[in-house]
Amino acid sequence: MTLDPEPPWTQPAEDRARPGIELLLVLGVSLGQSAIYSVLSIIEKLTRNVPLNEQTTSMNNSVVPDRPWLDLAYQLAGLVFPLVPALLALYLLQRTADRRSIGFDLRRPKFDIGWGFAVAAGIGIPGLGLYFAARTLGVNTNVSPANLSENWWTVPVLVGAAAMNAVLEEVVMIGFWFVRGRQLAWPVWAIVLGSAVVRGSYHLYQGFGGFVGNLVMGVVFGLLYLRFKRVGPLVVAHFILDFVAFVGYSLVAPYVDWL
Repeated sequence: MTLDPEPPWTQPAEDRARPGIELLLVLGVSLGQSAIYSVLSIIEKLTRNVPLNEQTTSMNNSVVPDRPWLDLAYQLAGLVFPLVPALLALYLLQRTADRRSIGFDLRRPKFDIGWGFAVAAGIGIPGLGLYFAARTLGVNTNVSPANLSENWWTVPVLVGAAAMNAVLEEVVMIGFWFVRGRQLAWPVWAIVLGSAVVRGSYHLYQGFGGFVGNLVMGVVFGLLYLRFKRVGPLVVAHFILDFVAFVGYSLVAPYVDWL
């Protein structure tokens, strides 16, 4: 599992700088920005007079629950605009290389779906155990992943949120990061670990369990990408994980007291 960078000293100075600038800009308008706000969020939570495991982190919230049509408009905007950085990353990749080289396409659907389910099962079950362990140890908040008001569009919006997260994170943090990291001549371990640390950081708002769980997930996804040379299976796996978390929670939570 290797990445063979083009020696940076063989490129013009402006070309050597471009991959790093593009990486910083894409991160700055997407998940890198989220990581900074997530660090601020965990600091705010830790400085409350309430233990971390007694706090709740709410996700996928209604904005104006008393006006469903307007709430739907807000939700759709929240699904579309976060995808722009992923589209920007794909556009930049297309300008310097074949964007299909990251495997974000429909050329191998059976491979992507099959491995996606396998990876989701391998990550999801231990991840759920880690979440409950972190809450028990007092280092994670209680995560409430689905808090939309009940409407005909609630489940479709949650499905859309799962798809948006999967595309944004895997295109940017795996496909784009790995290509630009290779062009910057980073060692493979630094590319894999750096991507995983950023992934864990923008989940810190959930607590330290969220950070560790997503750090491990990032390392696993990075190593799988080196093997598969495709983000397709990772997008599928990420979608399944979020689909189960969002839709599953919304269906089960009203009937149990342990979530």
